[in-house]
Amino acid sequence: FLLSLKLENKTKGKLQKQICQVVLDHFEKQYTTELGDTWTSVRDVLTYPLCWQYGILLNKFSQPAGLEDTLLVKGYHPAFRGPLPYLPASLKCYIRRTPGRFPAQKHQAGKLKEYYLLNAASLLPVLALEVKDGEDVLDLCAAPGGKSIAVLQCAYPGSFHCNEYDALRSRWLKQTIESFIPDPLINLITVSELDGRQVGDLKPELYDKVLVDAPCSNDRSWLFSSDIQQATLRLMQRKELPSLQFQLLRSAIKALRPGGLLVYSTCTLSQAENSDVINLILNSCSNIRPVDISEMAKAVSQEFAFLRGMQQHELLVLPEKGRTWGPMYVAKLKKM
Repeated sequence: FLLSLKLENKTKGKLQKQICQVVLDHFEKQYTTELGDTWTSVRDVLTYPLCWQYGILLNKFSQPAGLEDTLLVKGYHPAFRGPLPYLPASLKCYIRRTPGRFPAQKHQAGKLKEYYLLNAASLLPVLALEVKDGEDVLDLCAAPGGKSIAVLQCAYPGSFHCNEYDALRSRWLKQTIESFIPDPLINLITVSELDGRQVGDLKPELYDKVLVDAPCSNDRSWLFSSDIQQATLRLMQRKELPSLQFQLLRSAIKALRPGGLLVYSTCTLSQAENSDVINLILNSCSNIRPVDISEMAKAVSQEFAFLRGMQQHELLVLPEKGRTWGPMYVAKLKKM
């Protein structure tokens, strides 16, 4: 216990990073317009890593006796309780109100990790996807792999295709899968490095469920860019992201079977990369319908803060003190 406290404090030291003023100024301008007064409280959380919380996703394939008891003693509780439309008993994520990070586990060849540290809001796209045993599933932009791991905590897909275009991130994805998933199940998983925009043409109507966790302005990490030139370049290229996200969605829709479900998610507050992209898809694809996820949002509203005024097929998790989860945008669509 003392050792883990020391580790927590060591992590806290690491978190005192420098804010990138160029990025903050850019966000300040955009998000004051889009979010109004709400932005002030969101900014206070995003710019102060010492108040951030971390969720602990347990790995059902490597469950040590006593881990859940240890978490309860340390003040953690299950993140998801209550009448969720979809909540497999095997998906277990623990959170606590106080900030701080549980010690991470190192990758060891041949040994499965017991848990995965994550922003608990990143499990909402997985809950919205509602994967069932035997379904064919595509995770189109899968690295670093947290959502892929979460899908496999929920169900045993018939086949599971995890795609990541970037070679470096793809290696990271493979290592994550090796760290969490046992051998027999790994055989169900295909990892590819295809351009996500072409997957729909290469694999038309092959999947029951598709997750598009799209490349986006990662608000949380961009604020702490250490390289100002890289940050400036990112902000210039930011305008091109909605076009890429739209093309990825179009590809995902082609890959989806009629009757199949698609979940789109990002970790940005940006309206251009969230609602605007989804509205464009709904207006340009006659075979796509929005799916109501307001019941899911209502069931988790004690633990997560949401932006008001969203449509029923979408939600946006806003970080706030004591509930520092997000940003996380989720939208759900169905192919007719």
